[in-house]
Amino acid sequence: MPTYIFLVKWTDLGVKNVKDTVKRMHDVKVLTEHHGGKVLSYYWTQGTYDLIVTVEGTDDLTASADALTIASGGNVSIQTLRAFTEPEMEQIIQKMG
Repeated sequence: MPTYIFLVKWTDLGVKNVKDTVKRMHDVKVLTEHHGGKVLSYYWTQGTYDLIVTVEGTDDLTASADALTIASGGNVSIQTLRAFTEPEMEQIIQKMG
């Protein structure tokens, strides 16, 4: 399954509701599993992003729908990155010709 990295920033509402962040992360895991994926790792961070979440998803459309569903709660904004494993990168290079 493809891997995605969610770079998450709290909105003003998310900061106001920061005490619920662990519960919201649990909800993200439930949502991801409901759509056939799996949260591989998650970290609350200092700096530009407030959380970094690594997700194994079924496809790009589902990962995008999950990110939009999460962001629609108003607590976070999310930048989604498609991550590639070494074997996937080898396949990409082979397609270059």
